[in-house]
Amino acid sequence: MEYTQIVYEVADNIATITLNRPDKLNAFTGTMMYEMIDAFDQVDADDDVRAVIVTGAGRGFCAGADLSASGGETFSSGGSDIQTDAGVPRDGGGMVSLRIFNCTKPVIGAINGAAVGVGVTMTLPMDFRLASEHAKFGFVFARRGIVPEACSSYFLPRLVGISQATEWCYTGRVFPADEARAGGLVRSVHTADELLPAARSIAAEIAENTAPVSVALTRQMLWRMLGASHPMEAHRVDSRGILSRGASDDAREGVTSFLEKRHPDYPVKVSDGLPEIFPDWVDPTFD
Repeated sequence: MEYTQIVYEVADNIATITLNRPDKLNAFTGTMMYEMIDAFDQVDADDDVRAVIVTGAGRGFCAGADLSASGGETFSSGGSDIQTDAGVPRDGGGMVSLRIFNCTKPVIGAINGAAVGVGVTMTLPMDFRLASEHAKFGFVFARRGIVPEACSSYFLPRLVGISQATEWCYTGRVFPADEARAGGLVRSVHTADELLPAARSIAAEIAENTAPVSVALTRQMLWRMLGASHPMEAHRVDSRGILSRGASDDAREGVTSFLEKRHPDYPVKVSDGLPEIFPDWVDPTFD
């Protein structure tokens, strides 16, 4: 796919996806949705990519849905032109969030400016969110006569707690980066010049020191167990994971390199396929 609204780059085992409509503060469109999904497909298919950074071009991260084309009818037909068998249009932001959730590589949001509406909800399934001191956030849906989307009713309370989530969503107010950090939405706040280097530092630490398959499995274990009803579910998954990974060439390399005090070179690739440690997991369909 040729990209017109994002930029996709890979360097030093790190993929960077840049939302690229700077004259519109990178407002979200259907085209951007499809391009982001395709970019994450590339991420998963490329074993050289060990982590992903998502950021925005210009002074904004993503100002939410592009309201300029359809005005008051922007949300009248649902979120995308993709429908379920029952004829319900799927929320486009949700399709991006689900694709990020299913990614096999860690995802870091480098939020360089305004992140409002889908501009903030798309970041919730990312593993880390770093913010520029100039960033602003807003779950503004109630102020637009709609409701939160992009699976944010699932992710947001799990990240910041129900009380903080309800305050931000009920009021719909826009708030600064320091409040986002205090509320647990972002990991850290940086000057504009330090934001991307800080994100790349985290990505590089992952890329240089860890086994790709172990990270991919750990990512899914942590996210999926957020919905577990009992720790026994985690115990079953952990036990399968330890059995599978413990007999792998990666485990041998991890232990041997530690004992020999050298840098590890993990041989197993994500593209080889992940061990099936979630036999009870049902991937829901939208119908």
